[in-house]
Amino acid sequence: MDVEAILARALPHVPRSASPVDRIAYARDLWPRHHLAVREGQLPKSRPGVIVWPSSTEEVADVVRLCASEGLPLVPFGAGSGVCGGILPDARTVVLDLKRLCRQRKLHRDEPSVEIEAGATGIRFEESLNGEGFTLGHFPSSILCSTVGGWVAARGAGQCSGLYGKIEDMVASLEVINGRGEIARLSRRTHGPDITPLFIGSEGVLGVITAATLRLHPAPPARAFGTFSFPTLEAGWTAMQAMFQDGLRPAVSRLYDPFDSFIARMGARRRRGAEHSAEPEDAERPPSTLFSDRKPAGVSKSSSSSPGAGARVLRLLLRAPGAVNQVVDALGDRVLRGSTLVLIFEGRARDAHDDLARGAHIAERHGGKPLGEEPARHWLAHRYSVSYRQAPVFMAGAFSDTFEVAAPWSRLGALHQAVRSALGRHVFVMAHLSHAYPDGCSIYFTFAGSAPTQAEAEARYDAAWRDGLDAAISAGGTISHHHGVGRSKAPRLGAELGLGVDVIRALRDSLDPAGVMNPGNLLPRAGDPRSTPRVSPSPASPLVDRASLLVRAAGSSTLADIEQMLAQEGLSLGLGPEAPPFDTSVASWIASGGRGAPDPWLDPVDHLVAGFTARLASGAELEVRPAPRRAVGPDLFSLFLGMEERVGTLSSVWLRVRGSGQSRPLPTSLVRQPEIQGPEAAWIDEVARVAAAVD
Repeated sequence: MDVEAILARALPHVPRSASPVDRIAYARDLWPRHHLAVREGQLPKSRPGVIVWPSSTEEVADVVRLCASEGLPLVPFGAGSGVCGGILPDARTVVLDLKRLCRQRKLHRDEPSVEIEAGATGIRFEESLNGEGFTLGHFPSSILCSTVGGWVAARGAGQCSGLYGKIEDMVASLEVINGRGEIARLSRRTHGPDITPLFIGSEGVLGVITAATLRLHPAPPARAFGTFSFPTLEAGWTAMQAMFQDGLRPAVSRLYDPFDSFIARMGARRRRGAEHSAEPEDAERPPSTLFSDRKPAGVSKSSSSSPGAGARVLRLLLRAPGAVNQVVDALGDRVLRGSTLVLIFEGRARDAHDDLARGAHIAERHGGKPLGEEPARHWLAHRYSVSYRQAPVFMAGAFSDTFEVAAPWSRLGALHQAVRSALGRHVFVMAHLSHAYPDGCSIYFTFAGSAPTQAEAEARYDAAWRDGLDAAISAGGTISHHHGVGRSKAPRLGAELGLGVDVIRALRDSLDPAGVMNPGNLLPRAGDPRSTPRVSPSPASPLVDRASLLVRAAGSSTLADIEQMLAQEGLSLGLGPEAPPFDTSVASWIASGGRGAPDPWLDPVDHLVAGFTARLASGAELEVRPAPRRAVGPDLFSLFLGMEERVGTLSSVWLRVRGSGQSRPLPTSLVRQPEIQGPEAAWIDEVARVAAAVD
């Protein structure tokens, strides 16, 4: 019996389709590697057996239970906007399209939050909140074509993360269905136990997210705009670092490298020189903007269906990317006139303008020259245009993609140099920095390449990704800040998480014993020759990373030991009155919930721990290296915060420390420590037991 027949017999009330058109439409996401085949007119060879459209949580659970009993692979589907190959079904796969679960269940005005179903489309959701006087504060470039469930499943970030944080900072609770078809409500807790972070970033392998309660903020009544030019990229990111460590929280802070800044200036000159514009120019100008479908003067875009001379030149240039990159490097900062920083502060008018003035002072102290409001205003007006700039590149016979990594400030220079060099052997590369935090920042590389044949283009694309990921890991960065892992980065996950890959796999096997939840996604396949071996934990000697405001503290050290060491640097843990006695060990403090640490709800850009090493109850060693934020699967630190050492004992932790800078708190009245209710308690017990046994 085919897959559609199985669904029709068991769940006749759930809408479904096995039409050829639908099976093609749901065969893949927006992973740019797929575009190479699309350009050649190749239809996807691997297609799902059936697509279903449930309209309630109960119907989703019915579908999950049926797939588990029949052994049918199940792929949760939002809007298909992922760029990491998270969807690759076969003829027995059931694609679970959640867009009919799009209702706003409840808006809580007194403790601003909203319960929203996972299939809600981003832009419509945000616009509905604006109509009620609120904002979520989450503005990914894909907001026009992505869903709430996709944001959560991939641990996504939006363009205003500098004020509101990433999506994990907005989740108050989740409604989740595991691979057994069990429904649970999981709640965030400041002091744990809290397994919600295990499902944020799980990319469909631990269960299906059907709804979320998300924190809201008043819609900002005012914005303040500023743009600054810096002599070098490093001078610009040093200014960003100083701003965030001084307590400033610009909603938007985006620093473009010299070449990207040069192209943006050329676009601004064209805008000023033209009385009318056929299409808006974007202040964020990746290669897909540079190498667009422009034709020679006098030739309309509709007058020819094939790329012209410009496309041929583009293809030839990108077949020698090393030479192109060398030319850009040779031009240097002086010729290209440095890097450009876009700043946008929002909130109450006085606060926004005061913070911009402070930011301007810091920028000028680090060599920045003010360029006025217009570039930042223009960026905001065209903030989503960049999402539609790839098609002309592929139509011209080339390819492009983006590569987002992150590292603490102390390693940012090495990360930028290593990844740019690694990518530059295969593709033309440029970068901007965004998503900054007190302890580090994300670098968003954009690259473009070309090759004579599809096979050669795929080989060059794969080589660029392989070398880029290896370079990021070697430089001490994380391989994903907000796009997720999918299949494109899965082979390198072990090099970053080590034993953590086995922990995630064990949790998957327990929560999804039939192995039907998006098989092949996120986790590297056994025996994959591209996979890297898992890393060994590093030693846990105390260390203060002054540049990143981090301290590596041994789990056996007391809070007093750490405070005494930090005092010599003019730093502190910043613990409040709820902190335990200072003779408490760091490991015990974390195990009991880290009480007294700064409240993450008041400053969602900040966090308590950037990385850690731990000995599981089995005796195995687990390490998650420090990063400001990451999107490489579940947040494994949730297995230790407030879990009373049920999973294992922390050997060391990279703790965030405080200097003199103080951020303006974002007010919230959300319950910080809700009671554990219903199936959640059983899930917590299961997770702790399974993770502790990994060896």
